[in-house]
Amino acid sequence: MFIKVRRDTLIILMLAFILITSGRLMSYMSYASSTETEQGIPIAGVIVKGNDIVPTDSIRTNIANVGFRTGSYIQGDTLITNKRKVPLNEALENARQAAMLSTVPGTKATPIKAVDVKLDKQTGILTVNVIEDFSTVEINQNG
Repeated sequence: MFIKVRRDTLIILMLAFILITSGRLMSYMSYASSTETEQGIPIAGVIVKGNDIVPTDSIRTNIANVGFRTGSYIQGDTLITNKRKVPLNEALENARQAAMLSTVPGTKATPIKAVDVKLDKQTGILTVNVIEDFSTVEINQNG
């Protein structure tokens, strides 16, 4: 019934368990801690969902160009970047339009036909849901 375990093996296993548990605990605590600063809530990141062909980096770059990037923060209903202050509803609309202008690399094809942009004001995470439709994309073939 009993498994024989040497004392030094047991100590090593207990130390490994304590290190793993404390590491997990520290990562959970750092994630759950408040990100609010005296300036406001910083933009923590951009999550892109629903894209198959257009690269995520291309969409993120376009959205970063309208202000949702590292260093920007939310103060009340205003997005504050290092260059300007924009009302949050206008910034979200600009992000939606910027995501729709994302192209397939190496082409001028813009297959994104619908975008839903949501901002979590507590964490500073922007979620972008994208719908691609290739049936309406005009592709000029020279031949």
